[in-house]
Amino acid sequence: MQRSLFEVDHDDFRASVREFVSRHIEPNEDKFIEQRYIDREVWLEAGRNGYLGLEVPEEYGGSAAGDYRFNTVLCEELSRSSAAAASAFTIHYDCAAPYLVTLTTEEQKRRWLPKFCTGEMITAIGMTEPSGGSDLAALKTTAVKDGSSYVINGSKTFITNGTQADMVIVASRTAPEKGSKGITLFAVETGMPGFTRGRKLDKVGQPEADTAELFFEDVRVDESAIIGEVDRGFIHMMTLLPQERISVAVANLAHVRRILEDTVEYAKERKAFGQAIGSLQWNKFLLADMVTKLDVAQAYVDNCVLAHLSGQLTAVDAAKAKYWSSVVQNEILDNCVQIHGGYGFMNEYRVARAWKDARVTKIWAGSNEIMREVIGRDLGL
Repeated sequence: MQRSLFEVDHDDFRASVREFVSRHIEPNEDKFIEQRYIDREVWLEAGRNGYLGLEVPEEYGGSAAGDYRFNTVLCEELSRSSAAAASAFTIHYDCAAPYLVTLTTEEQKRRWLPKFCTGEMITAIGMTEPSGGSDLAALKTTAVKDGSSYVINGSKTFITNGTQADMVIVASRTAPEKGSKGITLFAVETGMPGFTRGRKLDKVGQPEADTAELFFEDVRVDESAIIGEVDRGFIHMMTLLPQERISVAVANLAHVRRILEDTVEYAKERKAFGQAIGSLQWNKFLLADMVTKLDVAQAYVDNCVLAHLSGQLTAVDAAKAKYWSSVVQNEILDNCVQIHGGYGFMNEYRVARAWKDARVTKIWAGSNEIMREVIGRDLGL
């Protein structure tokens, strides 16, 4: 089915992004995998192209697109090439950006946003903790007020862009007695005494996405590091999480669509029992099922993008999109590996890498179990 989500400007933007990916991401894929991060020069090139400041006002160096469909296009094109590149960049331009644009003071905007847009300042979001997982309300990192400063102690894990980030948005508990209503967001920057990074995590998939543990030992920050309002960090996170989840859904479907297209072509060319394997009824029906599931899921996610564009995307609908797109993606990729046979288990084949890269999407941005909980509560259960 022809998608009706995009207009001519979005198509032109897609062509620009596709050129960027073909010149700066795809030729360096093996290098990024080996070193387990994307070169800073690629970030700077993304900044020069205006990709990092899509949500940032022009006065701070952004392109102020004012249209989430441009975010969607960028996410789709990155995801078609590299799920890991999409993960790294979307954390910055799609997830961190709303915090720094909507919750900051004028002084903070002028201090952070210009370098955010150029790629000189890479960002990360420090929410997940070793003992907490998806339970953000139970985080243990603390920020204790000491005069006009706060002293942060704790740790975060599974942080995308963790080793390269110049600034991390850190969720810390400022009023333990208030539970989820006692969390505050702080900007912790590279070079602050007591802020250290642990090992670069060795993941099953998406090795190109720099992922790390972060440690905070008596990190002292002043009030100018507070993002948003004191003790309202949990509310800020819950308000902005729907955008992260729809971004994940967009990436999931773009990532799997490329592999499904490749698999259809493989099924036409690969011969077994004297005929193309795609003409065998089981494979033909299986591919028909996959194409149908993907197109139906795409229609729902596209509708969620439009809802977000008009400010009507609910947390429940975003949870549905994140949950279902990750299920569809993983199911299709598993079938694509099977159709490729032994070749599907070889790292030199894109389908094998995609299969590994996709598994985490049922875990991050809130596990699928948490997504079901959100949906179930909306049913009054």
